[in-house]
Amino acid sequence: MTTVVDTGSVTRPGTDPAPALEQPAARERPLPVRALAWLGGHWTLVLAVAVVALVLAWAVVPGAFASHDPLAVDPAGKLRAPSAEHWFGTDQLGRDLYSRVVHGARASLSGSAIAVAVGAVVGSLLGALAGWFGGVLDAAIGRGIDVLLSIPGFLLAITIVVLLGFGIVQAAVAVGLTMTATFARLIRSEVLRARTSTYVEAATTSGASTWDILRRHVVPNSIAPTLSLVTVQLGIAIIWIASLSFLGLGAQPPDPEWGRLVSDGRNYIASRGWLTLWPGLTVVAVVLATNHISHHLTRRDAS
Repeated sequence: MTTVVDTGSVTRPGTDPAPALEQPAARERPLPVRALAWLGGHWTLVLAVAVVALVLAWAVVPGAFASHDPLAVDPAGKLRAPSAEHWFGTDQLGRDLYSRVVHGARASLSGSAIAVAVGAVVGSLLGALAGWFGGVLDAAIGRGIDVLLSIPGFLLAITIVVLLGFGIVQAAVAVGLTMTATFARLIRSEVLRARTSTYVEAATTSGASTWDILRRHVVPNSIAPTLSLVTVQLGIAIIWIASLSFLGLGAQPPDPEWGRLVSDGRNYIASRGWLTLWPGLTVVAVVLATNHISHHLTRRDAS
């Protein structure tokens, strides 16, 4: 008969006791708490989106933010300092500067949107053709891209707008044409990368047409990097269109536009600094906001 002796569990000196049973996972934090934590960690992005949203609202419904007529002339109230009645003061003709800045958002943003649309559509088409077909077509488009990139963009925009004529639409088209090289180079690289992918090879083997492959496979996979570039180019377009209007090549008086407002107040910059300060700060704020959003999109795509 065998006797079994239970000696129990013995803990040697200098050793840890047996681990305790694993505790159940902590409950997930409530949604409002997680939302506040995310906002706290991305407050600069939230601020940038708020700035862009506000300016877009200015462009869509300017009357909801400014009660004064931006074109109403008041000789008795010209060059007044900022006050409760005129938040940004008045210009040399007595027009309310805040109303002109608000109403000027429509011309500035619409012109920038047209410019980016022209650059994205024309540049993407050229880049897709060069990357997909290659050969002589790729070489010809590539040399054209190199020529455009070798010329200072703003100088090229001035040359084109002089040929097209003065106006906000002409300035937008001119700026958009200068951006085609940047979009074409990006899309060409994306198409070259997609051509060697397995899903494109499978589509080609199955007999899909070139148009179907570009539309269903290549273009959708190029959207993410293109969106990041669009936000960057939007900020550049705002600066260039404002600069063209400052030179008298864009928006024409009396229509309000941010660059035009800076040009109107430059003769009074020493004594009436608010005439250039507020429209200039508006341009800076919008460009910084769009660039920060672009940086966030680029970082997210990279991760």
